[in-house]
Amino acid sequence: MTSSERIARIIVKLDHIDPAIWRRVEVPITTSLKGLHDIIQAVMPFQDYHLFEFNAGGKRYAVPDPEWDFGRETYAARNVRIGALVDRGITTFNYTYDFGDDWRHSITVEAVTDADPAVEYPRFVDGERRAPPEDVGGLSGFEEFLNAMAKPRHAQHREVVAWYGGRFEPDNIGVDTINDRIVKIARRRTLGKVGYAKSQNNRH
Repeated sequence: MTSSERIARIIVKLDHIDPAIWRRVEVPITTSLKGLHDIIQAVMPFQDYHLFEFNAGGKRYAVPDPEWDFGRETYAARNVRIGALVDRGITTFNYTYDFGDDWRHSITVEAVTDADPAVEYPRFVDGERRAPPEDVGGLSGFEEFLNAMAKPRHAQHREVVAWYGGRFEPDNIGVDTINDRIVKIARRRTLGKVGYAKSQNNRH
């Protein structure tokens, strides 16, 4: 990794939830929106079971699919990089995951800085509160889930514990799990860069 690499510090916040559920990450500006989707999945963490889209600068970025796009112009999320959005002056945009539960996120590029040559990116920085479980039923379902989980005498307490597979601790974001997942992405990226560099050297 060279010190000339540029990094975007990004904050991702789930909309319409109080207290706030948010994550701060540092990602190379060469990361595509598809790559950012993978990073968000890793740090929330979600399980990447569902479709997603970004809305940035009035355009929709996703995995184009004629069956689902219904005439909307959709650009491939893998073809646009964070740096290109920043260059166009776009530092706030939106991300939606799971069109059933409809988890909407606000994304803000807080700063663009030089990379630390000693760090493998992307990197999880900090955040607060555990993200909703997959398929919990959107905002209202999550509220009901939290209520039942928090009250042992609640009629659905046993049911939600069994469904989730244990206790759900809203204040515990699961740092170890997040770091394990983000480190795997960073390692793949580093190995990919090493492989690319070797292939270039072999051509000369």
